[in-house]
Amino acid sequence: MSDMWHGADLDLDAYLDRIGFDGERAPTLATLRALHRGHTTSIPFENLEPVLHRPVPLDVPSLQDKMVRSDRGGYCFEHAALFAAALERLGFDLTGIVGRVVLDAPEGTVRPATHALLVVRPEDDDRSWLCDVGFGGGPLEPLPLEDGAESDQDGWRFRLVRLDDDEFGVRNWAMEQHGPDGWARRHVFAQVRAYPIDFVLGSHYVATSTHSPFVTRVFAQKFTVDTLRQLDNLTLITILPDRTSETRELERSEFAKVLADFGIVPSAEDLEGILKVVV
Repeated sequence: MSDMWHGADLDLDAYLDRIGFDGERAPTLATLRALHRGHTTSIPFENLEPVLHRPVPLDVPSLQDKMVRSDRGGYCFEHAALFAAALERLGFDLTGIVGRVVLDAPEGTVRPATHALLVVRPEDDDRSWLCDVGFGGGPLEPLPLEDGAESDQDGWRFRLVRLDDDEFGVRNWAMEQHGPDGWARRHVFAQVRAYPIDFVLGSHYVATSTHSPFVTRVFAQKFTVDTLRQLDNLTLITILPDRTSETRELERSEFAKVLADFGIVPSAEDLEGILKVVV
């Protein structure tokens, strides 16, 4: 069995307990769906390390110390690397890929490839499945990598659209989410293998580049079956499955409690540093 994603280093029991999974430990589609749902609704999205100008290690021991054994979360590269290690340990066949987030970007804008994804092939299903556990806002479960594949997951609607192949014949795809104004393109990706070192490279850009929004503002998300809550510095947004939303501006005194409600509890020293950034 391959150990590309270092699944052997993972404390599998602790990880499965963290995401509330007690099902069959087999590389099946049912298990994949349950793992994906458990991960996305249990481990929050957050970018506190970049805000504090600290490195973001992607080795499995560091990931599980932070995201499994502590009340912390991570961003997409951390989530995808941790999920990949768990899937590999359970015997799944998987491939990493990277995408470009285009949500709210002007048409024609080319954004950097800074979103980590996985393509997984369960042993009891002949399809490939796109897993996106690191966006912070779903999907709850993987989507079949098929043109027009649409999924309604407890009211959250997503679909995959096949785009034109590039000049080298590489397949290109888009994930879209449905809201009040119809379908909105969330990210695009090429069906090209990404290795763990490619995740490290993308993560370094996200965590350190002056062009990355993650180094200048706190951004956290907590996703559940019926709500998506987003914290953008002191702006708290609550989004429902139909993508309608409510926004509230927090007082600085509320910030730590809201983070804790998301499942994110930094140390007192870290919280002091984070509050210097929050405006």
